Amino acid sequence: MSFTEATWNITLFSLAVALASTLAILPFGIALSWLLARKRSRFNNFVETIVLLPLVMPPVATGLILLKIFGRRSPVGGWLYERGVEILFNWKGVLVAMAVMSFPLLVRSVKTSFTEVNPRLEQIAASLGASAPRIFFAVTVPLAWRGLVAGALLAFSRALGEFGATIILAGNIPGKTQTLALAIFDFVQLGKDPEAFGLIVVTVVAAFAAVGISEHLVRGKGQV
Repeated sequence: MSFTEATWNITLFSLAVALASTLAILPFGIALSWLLARKRSRFNNFVETIVLLPLVMPPVATGLILLKIFGRRSPVGGWLYERGVEILFNWKGVLVAMAVMSFPLLVRSVKTSFTEVNPRLEQIAASLGASAPRIFFAVTVPLAWRGLVAGALLAFSRALGEFGATIILAGNIPGKTQTLALAIFDFVQLGKDPEAFGLIVVTVVAAFAAVGISEHLVRGKGQV
């Protein structure tokens, strides 16, 4: 097991972008999860299916779809490029890939947590004159916080281990887009097993901590 300045930089880059992607999807994931848990609609199943697709599709396929969406010749990619925003083959591409691949885990966990909150408590707060935002932040979130944190940790863990979509959308450019998973792949291909195992240890420790805390929070729901 070996650590160099380069492997430390890869680790810090991966942790930073994984954290940024988790924070970026958090408000959208919470809002969508609340809508799916509280608003009954015939479109709910369709929306949930779309959201969960990255969990079951090959990550490379998801990466190719994102490549088409954010390519310069696409409407979205072209519009962004004209405004000086380039997604492909830089850290922004890494962030987008991580965000898309981890979003389903966040939504599943948070939606379940919102579903377990008794709607009667929200109705009582409304009858006392509380506004919808106040009910959400003063009643719903405090009761569902364990699921929110657990979902965020799972999303962070998934982002940290992302490989397939990232290599398609951002490439595997050392010092620019290379993450833990991509670096491990590179080191193995080059026969640098000590460096690879060093990064594997970091990945396992981070994932174990995130999943362990997430499971602890979920199991502790009934004790509140």
